[in-house]
Amino acid sequence: MKIIGVDPGIASVGFGVIEYIGNKFITLEYGIISTPAGMELPERLEIIYDRLCELCIKHRPDSVAVEELFFNTNVKTAISVGHGRGIILLAARKNGINCFEYTPLQVKQAVVGYGRADKKQVMEMTKIILNLEKTPKPDDVADALAVAICHAHSATSKLRY
Repeated sequence: MKIIGVDPGIASVGFGVIEYIGNKFITLEYGIISTPAGMELPERLEIIYDRLCELCIKHRPDSVAVEELFFNTNVKTAISVGHGRGIILLAARKNGINCFEYTPLQVKQAVVGYGRADKKQVMEMTKIILNLEKTPKPDDVADALAVAICHAHSATSKLRY
């Protein structure tokens, strides 16, 4: 199963493409989709959409996994990230790929085994699970890979059925 994991945003969208075969992970590609701060929102959304479509065409994933929106106080940031999430869902849909959403708690539980794990624990376990030499940086990339791992574990779980 091939999965694109996405950590949504506007300025920085993390992505990670993995393949899960049996119980082994292969990391195919990961990185950041960046948009310049001074750019108008529609242009930023277009960059995110186009790049995600390129990734979908290049890798032909079975699914796209996205972290659900979580925010504490900054409503303006939450709305911007919400726009970005919508574009991610649209890109998957337009490429005929099923999209799955996971809460931060679900991602932490799947990757670390504890839903209240801190970011450092998630990053370290992501590195270990994917057998990477270095911890993926920045955080957005590690988060995207963690979402993909979460989906791999969830989608193949017998409990799901």
